[in-house]
Amino acid sequence: MTVAAAKIIDLAVHKQESAVLKLADIKQPALLSLHKVCKSYGEGRDRASILKDINLNIREGEFIAIVGFSGSGKTTLVSLIAGLIQADSGELLKNGQPISEPGPDRGVVFQNYSLMPWLTVYENVALAVDAIFKDWTPEQRRAHAQKYVNMVNLGRAMDKKPAELSGGMRQRVNVARALAANPDILLLDEPLSALDALTRGNLQDEILQIWEQDKKTVILITNDVDEAIYMADRVIPLNPGPDATFGPDFHVNLERPRDRTALNHNEEFKRLRAEITRYLMNIGMQKAEAEEGDKIKLPDVRPNTSNDWKLDSSALKPSQSDLGRPRYLEFSQLSKIYPTPDGNSTVKVVDGFDMKMKKGEFISIIGHSGCGKSTVLSMTAGLNDISEGGIILDNREIDSAGPDRGVVFQAPSLFPWLSAFDNVMLGVDKVYPHASKSEREDIVEYYLTRVGLADSLYKKAADLSNGMRQRVGIARAFALSPKLLLLDEPFGMLDSLTRWELQEVLMEVWERTHVTAIVVTHDVDEAILLADRVVMMTNGPHAKIGKIQEIDLPRPRSRKALLEHPDYYKYRESLLTFLSECDHTH
Repeated sequence: MTVAAAKIIDLAVHKQESAVLKLADIKQPALLSLHKVCKSYGEGRDRASILKDINLNIREGEFIAIVGFSGSGKTTLVSLIAGLIQADSGELLKNGQPISEPGPDRGVVFQNYSLMPWLTVYENVALAVDAIFKDWTPEQRRAHAQKYVNMVNLGRAMDKKPAELSGGMRQRVNVARALAANPDILLLDEPLSALDALTRGNLQDEILQIWEQDKKTVILITNDVDEAIYMADRVIPLNPGPDATFGPDFHVNLERPRDRTALNHNEEFKRLRAEITRYLMNIGMQKAEAEEGDKIKLPDVRPNTSNDWKLDSSALKPSQSDLGRPRYLEFSQLSKIYPTPDGNSTVKVVDGFDMKMKKGEFISIIGHSGCGKSTVLSMTAGLNDISEGGIILDNREIDSAGPDRGVVFQAPSLFPWLSAFDNVMLGVDKVYPHASKSEREDIVEYYLTRVGLADSLYKKAADLSNGMRQRVGIARAFALSPKLLLLDEPFGMLDSLTRWELQEVLMEVWERTHVTAIVVTHDVDEAILLADRVVMMTNGPHAKIGKIQEIDLPRPRSRKALLEHPDYYKYRESLLTFLSECDHTH
């Protein structure tokens, strides 16, 4: 045999051995494996298929983020992995063994805080430790519980009860309790979605530190794409149900530890963010198109809240020829003072808020929790007394609530026993008394259809999801054709995918009406998408305007177009930097 032939054989053998090794790696059982998992609820005609043919393999120590729409089956998936419910068909294996019941090897943290209200922070964590590590000495168990309380930075609150804690602190107790059980897999089911942005960011960092330290395998269910990319090794979309399935894996090739500010300049982060967002929005649009019925035409009817409205005039909408009129809405040294809890002194929450708005302008107000954003909005709505200064709307001073201002709160105040249609009609009857019955019905139906409720017009508010109720609130505000639209974190309770959808609806309807609008939000991307100017407020007390950012982006706007605009990340950095600097002044 020649030397050359021998080398060829050696190379072939080496390649074959490498192939066998790679095959062995592939065949090596994953820590967690799901194969063709299906889950339905109900029987007969009422049977609803939630998950269909779910396939997933997770390696030990991997951090996975699963993103999806509300109602797509994310919590069902977590409950299956936790062993809280059983699949109809398919395999769920951990270390090659079927998952048939709950166990301490899988720690679960749900969105809601399931703490014992009569126990302290330490006692809530110790409860799990005592149940799992019965053969340990009391001293060992105490040290173990204290270790995890300290790990989530609650050492100083160890003797406090849940009622004395903030939402973020309560969620930390949940995380500590799950970790103290020393699980192989940590299942986090939207644990941070109810928290403000600052607390959410801090808790994200704490979870990542624990993950790095303990090398747990983590499955995070989230509706926030930025959170998923910032925390995970892999991001997997769960397409909406019925018959929800996984979309493609998106691998996050970003070095750890990751820095939020630095990511804003990272081309790979931008590419990945745009790709995942585009995928989810396309799925959402397909779903919306499948559900949308025939669009009804909006009648040309003038509301009785316009200054020049007369009962005997034809019901044409007032012209928008004066769009851009300066000082349409004016805040003059606006302040709000509250007494302190002991009643011995006062605190100035908002101090000298001063701003002028043009007619048809859209303003976003952002800032950390407690900076007075909602206080400014509630004074503008006439729902909160003004302590100092004043507000002028269309040459009239605001001194009480009125139908010329439409307000959408985070939790819409609907009558639960009335249908979506009737909830909106209550306001429409008041504002369009001169219109015919059919015209008023068309107004209601038009706006409810525009917000995606064509199939739920006559469902009672009590039977609607949070997202659907919020849509009713938005439809009602637009249907009243107000001079001023006030939105107080209108999408704060919704998953980010539903939020994107409703932002697009809001933009589309605003383009038609050009109503003067103010939105209070803690979402930087939402602030940029919606506004002509973003007003950034300093931390309270004595909160005031810290900076105003002009947003010179073309309209009509869409989230997709925004992600591709060269100036988008410049504006994003301006807002993130301001919020970060405010955080450091605490």
